[in-house]
Amino acid sequence: MTKCRFCDAPLAREFVDLGATPLANSYLPDTPEAKQAECAFPLRVMVCEDCWLVQTTETVPADAIFDHDYAYLSSFSSGWVEHARKYADAMIARFDLGAQSRVVEIASNDGYLLQWFVKAGIPVLGIEPAGHAAELAEQKGVTTRVAFFGTQTAREVLGEHGPVNLIAANNVLAHVPDIRDFAKGFATLLAKRGVVTFEFPHLANLIRLGQFDTIYHEHYSYLSLLFVERLLGEVGLQLFDVEALPTHGGSLRVFAGFPNVHDRTGALDTMRTQEAAMGLASAAPYKAFQSTVAGLTADLRSFLDRAHAEGKVVAAYGAPAKGNTFLNVAGITAEDIAFTVDRNPEKQGTLLPGSHIPVRAPDHIAQVRPDYVLILPWNLSDEIAEQQAGIRDWGGQFVTAVPELRVF
Repeated sequence: MTKCRFCDAPLAREFVDLGATPLANSYLPDTPEAKQAECAFPLRVMVCEDCWLVQTTETVPADAIFDHDYAYLSSFSSGWVEHARKYADAMIARFDLGAQSRVVEIASNDGYLLQWFVKAGIPVLGIEPAGHAAELAEQKGVTTRVAFFGTQTAREVLGEHGPVNLIAANNVLAHVPDIRDFAKGFATLLAKRGVVTFEFPHLANLIRLGQFDTIYHEHYSYLSLLFVERLLGEVGLQLFDVEALPTHGGSLRVFAGFPNVHDRTGALDTMRTQEAAMGLASAAPYKAFQSTVAGLTADLRSFLDRAHAEGKVVAAYGAPAKGNTFLNVAGITAEDIAFTVDRNPEKQGTLLPGSHIPVRAPDHIAQVRPDYVLILPWNLSDEIAEQQAGIRDWGGQFVTAVPELRVF
């Protein structure tokens, strides 16, 4: 792709080139045939110097990623489910939602969020392209439509259910190849006084903290307030508030509605000022990221080499997409990390894409008693270290590699 996926300006400035990697959520059966048939795609990221959207150059078709068996399920992080519960409570109180309201979530996954609105007696609809996740949501009482969201789906839902009071879109804006059509769908479906909220990892933190492992093929875009404000403005929506969140290594939650409907808060100006101070609308902050990546991968590689020289056993915790990016960019394989574990039974018994590290159930850690456990979803390191505190019994230690190598 040589033109910006949003504004069609030529793409000339590279942000980072991570080489060719497999799709980050494409876990493999543990067979020689599966390993041999595995495909890799270029993972190169550019920044548009017109609208400042940071974006991948390769557009892997969304239906090749978010198919029926898409492996990511939100409910396997208890911290994320609690985050969703707090969001539901806050939105119900702030916007006076009740039995006469309607709430829709885009990319509703397994019902992790909408279940809380259901329990409050508020009608909901989830829109989710992955069939298996949608089936799990239905089991929670969350009515779910299996579809990708955009203007066409928005028109269909509007015709069937009418306009919507609250539309939630958590960590989905980055997953959309046609980001303009996606945004238009919200303006189509929203009630006149309705509210849209988006949550997304903040580009500022990706750059500042070296979070290169959040880059993978299903994340087509990497987002700032600067860009999202322009995107929504072009489809007729206006931001009126923003909150900084600790989730996913530092995210933003933005609130939008139709122009001049909601009172705007001072938080918008504060965040605009912070992004301006970082220079996100200039080339400067994008220039050194490749060397940041090289430093982080070299640090973990050196740690693993030292551990093996000392005869230590290294395992990992988690099978997240971000971990697969890090492992593959660093050239880490099953020769370096004996196994990883994950709470999601859909991933257990598979191999991580690219590295071919086997995925086991969490109790495998206590059976093997490794010396080190590398926490791949570093954004959940506190939660995981608490759950797996038993490794201290045999002198085991945890390791994280982002934003810097840490052994604890």
